[in-house]
Amino acid sequence: MQIYRRLTQVKAISFDLDDTLYNNRPVMQAIEKKMISYFTDKFATLLPQLSSQHRFNRHFWAPYRQQAIDTYQGITHDVVRLRFETYRLGFLQHNLSTSTAMAEAQAGLNYFISLRSDFNVPQISHELLANLSKAFPLVAISNGNVDTKALGIDHYFQHIYHAGFQPSEQHEEGEYLLRQKPAADMFTLVCEQLAIPTRQLLHVGDCGFADIHGALNAGCQTAWLPQYGVGKKLQQIPHIELAQVNDLDALLLKNG
Repeated sequence: MQIYRRLTQVKAISFDLDDTLYNNRPVMQAIEKKMISYFTDKFATLLPQLSSQHRFNRHFWAPYRQQAIDTYQGITHDVVRLRFETYRLGFLQHNLSTSTAMAEAQAGLNYFISLRSDFNVPQISHELLANLSKAFPLVAISNGNVDTKALGIDHYFQHIYHAGFQPSEQHEEGEYLLRQKPAADMFTLVCEQLAIPTRQLLHVGDCGFADIHGALNAGCQTAWLPQYGVGKKLQQIPHIELAQVNDLDALLLKNG
């Protein structure tokens, strides 16, 4: 553990999920291949003439993703809705009916989400979360859509936040938008629900921009974990840098 700034009182700890508690890159690489096979089979049935002309990878879906972004304000903050609309618009563009496009988009999304959370979280992360949860309220803050219950880690967290549109009876549209990190939305909500000032939240994440820059700008303390080499480089200096996630056990002992 490298200490850059002295930690002050920590009353709660928030964790990024992907590439912080586990290595998400190989998971996503494997999913990309499986989704190509899924849509190859799907289009072979629905539109066989199209199936022979295209490889249904991210490049195929890119224009429909951009169409969704151009059409629906704020959708880039909701990766689930963005994926659904990308698929739906793609099916519509190739002359499937509205009902079929919606059904196939939902089926594709459901398959993706099932793959998205079909892996094992390292035991070292389980042990860390189990230890820390005895001393601190833990929360998860993610820009992504992984299912923490399917991963078997949901019970460690008092709250789990995913960026995107959230149901709400207080808004005319029936929902409100939690913006992705580095926006302060989720950091602020965490501290409001835990009834602590932002300076007493320690956020742990791999991305120098979304996690460290975002948390510092929200007034939180930060622990940077670049273990998997995926996140963006630092724009601001964190409070501490971790070589591996269980370095936080030292924090537990210090505050125990």
